[in-house]
Amino acid sequence: MQIRPIRSDADHEAALREIETLWGADEGSEAGDRLDVLVTLVEAYEAKRWPIAPLDPVQAIEAAMAMNGHTRADLAALVGQSRATEILARKRALTLGMIRKIAAAWAVPERVLVQEYALVG
Repeated sequence: MQIRPIRSDADHEAALREIETLWGADEGSEAGDRLDVLVTLVEAYEAKRWPIAPLDPVQAIEAAMAMNGHTRADLAALVGQSRATEILARKRALTLGMIRKIAAAWAVPERVLVQEYALVG
């Protein structure tokens, strides 16, 4: 099994093509082991090449809304109409009570919502 580091986008593309051919290989087989190693290398390259910044609390709420079909009205039902508008506009910080309600209702991790973030005005 000769595997090389992924150092360029061309190496990345080649690794993805090989992963596609190995997909479904039996775990523990030579092909399965090669697949595991290639996937690990691709994940490491992608994390370095295209890092994803962690979400701040407002971004996390917006992501939960987009992914789960929640609306501003749904957020307003949890925290109040004017508060929902102010939170999304970054004019009001989340309170501990709001964080608990959003985390429980929408499965957004409390550790994400409790972070400090910049407000406007």
